[in-house]
Amino acid sequence: MTLPFITAETADDLLTWPAVVDALAHGHTLPRADVGDLFLGPPTGTLMSRGAYIEGLGYGVKTFTVTDGNAARGLPTVQGAMLVFDPDTGTPTAIIDSALVTKWKTAADSALGARLLARPDSRHLVTVGAGTVAANLAEAYAAIFPALETITIWARRREQGEALAADLAHLGPAVRAAEDLSQAVAQADIVSSATMARSPVICGEWLTPGTHVDLIGAFKADMREADDVVLTRGTLFADARATTLHHIGEYKIPLEAGIITEDDLRADLYDLISGGASGRASEDEITVYKNGGGAHLDLMTASAISAVVSGG
Repeated sequence: MTLPFITAETADDLLTWPAVVDALAHGHTLPRADVGDLFLGPPTGTLMSRGAYIEGLGYGVKTFTVTDGNAARGLPTVQGAMLVFDPDTGTPTAIIDSALVTKWKTAADSALGARLLARPDSRHLVTVGAGTVAANLAEAYAAIFPALETITIWARRREQGEALAADLAHLGPAVRAAEDLSQAVAQADIVSSATMARSPVICGEWLTPGTHVDLIGAFKADMREADDVVLTRGTLFADARATTLHHIGEYKIPLEAGIITEDDLRADLYDLISGGASGRASEDEITVYKNGGGAHLDLMTASAISAVVSGG
């Protein structure tokens, strides 16, 4: 049996952000996933394999490398592929470029979290970081939040933020680059951070009441983007308890230091979508969402991609 390799050229034009966000929401109405992760290699060059099984949806495993120095080599930082298997027979049904799955999964995960937690009338998005993920986030948020008027991009190198702002000029909201991160965050309704930081870049004292904070970049136990004040001022949420609280530094480090407790994580997407827990409690509440991007979300996204490509 020969399976086609689904790439961005095959699928990108067939997908939309609202459709993928809806696919993730539907996936969370199914039984909770079984997930498992494997990490190998040094911090600057890690091999990761993430597998998931969801009853009624099937099996999936995404294997990829994250190599910090590849940008200087003119190569993608993340490279790999994902296999999807039939839920009943275990037969492989699709092979998908991991970059395609990650692109749609990551931004749709954050957009779904924000759809459930941010103020619906949010008008100002700030992205922390100006890489490929930030570009995808800007597009996803613009598609999900019709009231969005301004997207501000901050990068350590101002010229990188300006270049991305120019690339995103076609979006409905006005897109601009920011020089001062603290000022940008203070003016934001939604702050979406997608950096490779291993220590905090967002300070809780900058946040204004009602802000939604979307934390994406940290994916290992020694990484975080928000300081302790962000976590103590805000109400904490995650895409999945099982893949974030004790695994990713964003929550793991302050949890082990006694800054937060397990009970401070109010809900994950399964809780919110099932109605088992409430989201935003007031207009002034600061909500903090950890996008852990677990393997179950890869499987939900890959299944949606495969269905669109096959016409199913």
